[in-house]
Amino acid sequence: QVQLVESGGGSVQAGGSLRLSCAASGRTFSWYHMGWFRQAPGKEREFLGAIGWSGGDTYLVDSVKGRFIISRDNAKNTVYLQMNSLKPEDTAVYYCAAAAPRFTVATMTKREDYNYWGQGTRVTVSS
Repeated sequence: QVQLVESGGGSVQAGGSLRLSCAASGRTFSWYHMGWFRQAPGKEREFLGAIGWSGGDTYLVDSVKGRFIISRDNAKNTVYLQMNSLKPEDTAVYYCAAAAPRFTVATMTKREDYNYWGQGTRVTVSS
């Protein structure tokens, strides 16, 4: 079992930045690929990107590429999502998730690829 707790959400104006953190406990964090998803009101949960177990492999979807950065610190059992140039359409609840490293991160884009989930942290971007 892996327990995940997100933090760092909040309210920000368009163009601003936030850094989300996801702290893990339980089984060996460094063994897992870590993904970030978000869910806006009335919409499906959307995959944003992922980082490989070693941190050497990252993938971001086109809609956030160039604005968001995923990183991890295995010594701290934490994965981060740095979000820059935020837009009102980035408003959502953001979730981190852990996945057994069966494939490359670029191919693990579905909810069912991930075994463990955090409770989410809310991000609100105002115009």
